[in-house]
Amino acid sequence: MLATAGGLPAGPGWSYEFKWDGVRVLASSSGHLWARSGAEVTRAYPELAAMAASLPPDTLLDGEVVALVDGRPSFTRLAERMHVRDEAKAARLVVATPITYMAFDLLRVAGEPLLDRPYAERRAALERLDVNGPCWMTPPAFTDGPATSAAARENGLEGVMAKRLDTPYLAGLRTPDWIKVKFDRTGDYVIGGWRPGARRLGGLLVGVPDEAGLLHFRGRVGGGIGGDAERELLAVLGPLAYPRSPFSGTGVPREDARGAHWVRPELVVEVKYGNRTPDKRLRFPRFLRLRPDKTPGECLEED
Repeated sequence: MLATAGGLPAGPGWSYEFKWDGVRVLASSSGHLWARSGAEVTRAYPELAAMAASLPPDTLLDGEVVALVDGRPSFTRLAERMHVRDEAKAARLVVATPITYMAFDLLRVAGEPLLDRPYAERRAALERLDVNGPCWMTPPAFTDGPATSAAARENGLEGVMAKRLDTPYLAGLRTPDWIKVKFDRTGDYVIGGWRPGARRLGGLLVGVPDEAGLLHFRGRVGGGIGGDAERELLAVLGPLAYPRSPFSGTGVPREDARGAHWVRPELVVEVKYGNRTPDKRLRFPRFLRLRPDKTPGECLEED
């Protein structure tokens, strides 16, 4: 079940949680873990085997894997672990880069499916299950939205999740029954090319795909790319070199396309920006990070 971006809803019938800056993972009592893409990621997080063993048989959790640094999630630290499949390396990283599983929903318990139950019932069942351990926990939920938002800001978190209490779990759907409230305006965009500048990588050319998969240009992102990010980006963009622009429609304006290196549109980046122009170009965009946990098809442009 996926959330829709929006403002903090008010009134009765809502539950509020902190928004965790990590990656979504379904966790089964069988010990298997799955990412949003459906890929199995069990080997990446071997420490969660103990959590699985503590659950009733045939139980399935929904939650977020985060890497906490000084009590706050760090996506940069988490990136060191997300794609590890070598068991020996994963075992070393358990100590070097610990993670925490934040369980926020219960989809099945002891063989009983809960998808059609209201969120309030699923949440109550999750709390009765007491999913808490050395590297896993059930984070709190609250009834006061403004207070939750204020606490999230005070603790340097990225936002708040609001969930309607009376709605079922709609697997695979993006719904206004779950609202993600981000404190900064950010979006996920697909890299279609890059340009040199004062340094080797002066800016990324980014866009969003439409329903037909055609990539539409949204701007050039040069801010926020430090030395480490530049090296990381060049390393992953090199193998994706493409002979022509992947952007459709009117394509890329001449001033942005000059000297561009085109790439296959496979990589997603998160971008912070001020607002958008009437033709949907990003204003004051800054690179935040690569999003290897997301696919181009998930880059939905939101109002």
